[in-house]
Amino acid sequence: MDSGSQPLRSFGRNDEAAKRAAEQIPSIPRDPEGPVFREPWEAQAFAMALALYDRGLFTWPEWAAILAEEIKRAQAAGDPDTGETYYRHWLNALERVVAAKGLTNAQTLARYRNACDHAAERKTHGAPIELKPGDFR
Repeated sequence: MDSGSQPLRSFGRNDEAAKRAAEQIPSIPRDPEGPVFREPWEAQAFAMALALYDRGLFTWPEWAAILAEEIKRAQAAGDPDTGETYYRHWLNALERVVAAKGLTNAQTLARYRNACDHAAERKTHGAPIELKPGDFR
């Protein structure tokens, strides 16, 4: 685990659910105790996928196929695939799944992406990004 990574248990998720996901998705960055993350947002994206899986939105083989497509797409666009962008692909796969399953649409995803970008402009280093009504301009 690199010095910037944190074990999953620091982010309050169920260790057993995380270990099961890591068994099903072999590309998940991990140490002997389970998945690890470079940034808190990566753990949050992981936790969102676990929650949606727990609700039966998709199977792990289905998720792995979508994630593999996202990784291949990024590699074709020039991603050097050094592992540092893994959870960006995870987030793209998550967006695809929720749109494909009818939980949201591309317009809503774009609206929230833009709001997050706006909120990130005002945050200080090390502070979390907090969405406010004005971010949805």
